[in-house]
Amino acid sequence: MARIVQTNKPLSVNPLRVSQPMGAALAFLGLARSLPLEHGAQGCTAFSKVFFTRHFREPIPLQTTALDMVSSVLGGDERLQEGLATVIDEHRPEVVGLVTTGLVEMQGADIRRVLRNFHAGRCESASVVAVNTPDTLGGLESGYALAVEAIIEALVPDAVVPAVQRARQVNLLASSMLTPADVEAIREWIESFGLQAVILPDLADSLDGHLTPQGYTTLTTGGTSRQAIAAMGRSALTLVIGDSLAGAADLLQARTGVPDLRLAGLTALADCDAFVQALADVSGRPVPARILRQREQLLDAMVDSYVPVGGARIAVGADADQLVALGRFLDDIGARLVAAVSPCRTAALQALNVEEVVVGDFEDLEERARDAGAQLLIGNSHALQSAERLGIPLLRAGFPQYDHYGAAARLWVGYRGARQLLFELANLFAPRGAGIAPYHSPLRQDFDGAAEPSARSISA
Repeated sequence: MARIVQTNKPLSVNPLRVSQPMGAALAFLGLARSLPLEHGAQGCTAFSKVFFTRHFREPIPLQTTALDMVSSVLGGDERLQEGLATVIDEHRPEVVGLVTTGLVEMQGADIRRVLRNFHAGRCESASVVAVNTPDTLGGLESGYALAVEAIIEALVPDAVVPAVQRARQVNLLASSMLTPADVEAIREWIESFGLQAVILPDLADSLDGHLTPQGYTTLTTGGTSRQAIAAMGRSALTLVIGDSLAGAADLLQARTGVPDLRLAGLTALADCDAFVQALADVSGRPVPARILRQREQLLDAMVDSYVPVGGARIAVGADADQLVALGRFLDDIGARLVAAVSPCRTAALQALNVEEVVVGDFEDLEERARDAGAQLLIGNSHALQSAERLGIPLLRAGFPQYDHYGAAARLWVGYRGARQLLFELANLFAPRGAGIAPYHSPLRQDFDGAAEPSARSISA
C-alpha cells in the first residue's frame, strides 16, 4: 500500500492541477445539444475555452454569466437569471450545465435558490443541471465526477418500482481519463456482444473531431441525449470505469437498482478480462473471436517488448484515475513506477505499487524522478520542461496536451489500446540499443559486383 504524502510548499510550481469548473464543463460537453454555462467572471470561462480548444483543436460551446465589478461585490443572482434566459432563448439547448467558479463560491451564491426562482416564472424546455465546483478544491477529475453525479441526480428518475429492463442495454460511466477514441472503442467493444451502450458522458460523439454538414453550432454535436439518460434505469448492468466515479455509481445504483461492475481502468490485463467476462455474462454470448485475437496479440507484444520495457524506471504525474490505471499497466509489463505525483488526494492512490505518492505539482515530480533515476516521464504538456531538464523522453498523457496532435484520438484502452501503449513505451526506450555494432554478412561484395564468401568468416 502506497503512502500518500502532501507537500507543504507555500506555492505551486508548474501546476499539475486543472480547475474543477473545467472538469465539470468537460462532462457536460458529452451530452447531446448541451451548453455549459460558467457562473463567474468572463476571464474564468475564457481560460477554460482556451484550454479545451488547444487540447481538442475544435470549437468549444461554452458560455459565461460574465460578472462585472458591481455584481462581483453586490451579488450576481440577477446576472445568473439573465444568463440562463439568454442561453435558453437564443440557443435552445436540451441541457444547460450550470457550473460555479471560485468567484461566486467566495460570494456564497446559492445557485439552487436562484434556479427555483427562475423556473417559478418560466416554463422551459431545457433541463438546467447545477453543480458547485469551487476552484479552491479538487481538480479536473473531481469536478468532472461532481458533474456526472449532478446529471444523474437531475435527469435519472427514481425507480419507485423496479424498472422493466432492456436485456440488451448496459450503462457506462466513463472517467475523465478516457479520450474520445477510448470511449468509441469501448462502445464498439460492447456492441460486439450485441449490446447497446448508454455512455455518460459520451465524448466520442461530441469531441472526436469530425466535420458536420451544418458547420459551426453553438451546442454540442453528438453526445448522450436527455432521453437516453432518463432510461438508464432500464439497463441490465452499469459498467464504471475509474475510481473517481464511485459517488456517481452509488447514486445511480440507489436510484435504479441496476447492478454495477467497477474497474479502476481498462488498460491492465485483469481489468480488460473482467470487462469482457461481464459483457459475456450479460449478453449470454461467447467472446467474439476478434477480441480473443486482440488479447493474444497483446500477450505476444508483452513478450516481444520485455527487453526494452522490463525493469524500466518510469515517473508519472497525472490525476488519480489515470495514475492508478497506468500503474496497474506498468506492473503488467514489468516496468517500475519509481515516482508518482497526483494533484489531489484520493483513497485510490493507496493501491499503487510504489512506496509513496506525492500530492503536488510537476516540480515535485521532477525532483523525485531525478532522485529515483527515472528513464521516462509520463504527464501532460506542462511536463515537457521537466523532461528536458532531466534529459529523458516525455510520453504525453492526460489534459491538457497543447503541443501534440491527436490527443483526442489516442487509444489506450482494451487489449488493442494496451498493445498500442506498450509499443509507444518500447519505442521510446529502443534508442538505448543504438550503440550496438551493425551486423555484417559473411558474404563480401567484390569490386566487380560479384558476391563471394569470406573464407575467414565461414571458417569462424
